[in-house]
Amino acid sequence: MSLRMPEVCADTVARRMEIAAALRTIVADGVICEERELKPYESDGLTAYRQPPLVVVLPSTTEQVSEVMAWCHREGVKIVPRGAGTSLSGGALPLADGVLLGLSRMNRVLDIDYIDRVAVVQPGVTNLAVTQAVEAEGFYYAPDPSSQIACTIGGNVAENSGGVHCLKYGLTTNNVLGVELVMADGEVVRLGGRELEPEGLDLLGLVVGSEGLLGVVTEVTVRILRAPEMARAILLGFPTTKSAGDCVAAVIAEGIVPAGMEMMDKLATEAAEAFVQAGYPLDVEALLIVEVDGPPVECDYLLERIAAIAEVNGATTSRIATSEEERMRFWAGRKAAFPAVGRLAPDYYCMDGTIPRGRLSEVLERMAELSRQYGLGVANVFHAGDGNLHPLILYDANRPGELQRAEDFGADILRLCVEVGGVLTGEHGVGVEKRDLMPAMFEPVDLAHQQRIKCAFDPELKLNPGKVFPELHRCAELGRMHVHHGQLPHPELPRF
Repeated sequence: MSLRMPEVCADTVARRMEIAAALRTIVADGVICEERELKPYESDGLTAYRQPPLVVVLPSTTEQVSEVMAWCHREGVKIVPRGAGTSLSGGALPLADGVLLGLSRMNRVLDIDYIDRVAVVQPGVTNLAVTQAVEAEGFYYAPDPSSQIACTIGGNVAENSGGVHCLKYGLTTNNVLGVELVMADGEVVRLGGRELEPEGLDLLGLVVGSEGLLGVVTEVTVRILRAPEMARAILLGFPTTKSAGDCVAAVIAEGIVPAGMEMMDKLATEAAEAFVQAGYPLDVEALLIVEVDGPPVECDYLLERIAAIAEVNGATTSRIATSEEERMRFWAGRKAAFPAVGRLAPDYYCMDGTIPRGRLSEVLERMAELSRQYGLGVANVFHAGDGNLHPLILYDANRPGELQRAEDFGADILRLCVEVGGVLTGEHGVGVEKRDLMPAMFEPVDLAHQQRIKCAFDPELKLNPGKVFPELHRCAELGRMHVHHGQLPHPELPRF
């Protein structure tokens, strides 16, 4: 399906040139305003939605970010921060009347302190680059999203990203000690630092996961960990997704906290095996990869217990990696599952919701029913240990109505997650994807209180507007608001 850039009116062109000229006085070599050059920035990982920004600016220092923010604040210009653009919830979707603030040039590791076990990095440093910077000394950075080769630390902070090993080592919020934050008016503040428990209000906890609504992060202090003495993995195959889900719940109920516990259904397993030849069994309906780490004696003991629990729950395959190479092959298939599933259909819609582990089997069965109801396939790849689901809904955007069916299917999955006691997102964020589903989880008074926090940081509502909140209320009206007052229009969300 061909795409055409929308017609740009003369007033928009004039405004674009005016803003670009002003921003060039701050970032001389980092302003993009030609229509063709704006196309790479018109979408993030949620490619169903596309909107070229008015202007792109690429600062390389905190000072430049501060000056850009201050100018936009004075002139009433909206700002959308962007890292690597790997967001799967539309968190970095631009605005037609706003500046896209790209942080890719801020990509330096500023300091590594092995005594305090911290690294200080700029937001454009990729997730994997942090580990690469410290691994020679036997350290690593624990959060490891599947996109870690491309996604940046700044984006991880915005979305509170997780990864395969978040079950034992936590999400981004558990591994960030401090940030430098540029406020909406250009003021630069520091939250947290190198200490484990800073004094005062936990404003850092507000910023991690705030999706670019509260400020722009220009420096991050992350916790680095000593690499474990050993890591071992076991591959478990099950005749049904229910038996695999029951095994997950049973392992956690026994008090075992693996370093990672990932699950793939038959469709995802077959796709991953064809893609990377990881050695997965193809005669099972569900596959678990469970990793433990620590001293060798502890790893051996835990693997024995996990294998026994799996047998009780009907596992038909149980294979412990006998070498580091084999362990990495186990994970190679899981890490490549998303691109592998891309071979099964012209398009897929990657969902993100979290449920209580004990409801896993029930939710998987109900998702299969929804798949039949909507007539669309779904491949399941997810962080089973903490209940973070990533269903991949297969569709073809070239078929009329199929994208809408995929979105409706995804919305029903998210409503199901909330219904069983879970939440709308585990690590991808709300963005525009889940924005209109927020009332399924929050009452109006809850959303109003969340918006009051945004107003405290961004009283003019110019930072990443149109994201997260289904209705964005004027700050002055929130104090007397009970249900609905002062709704602002959402930006248009064109899709192809």
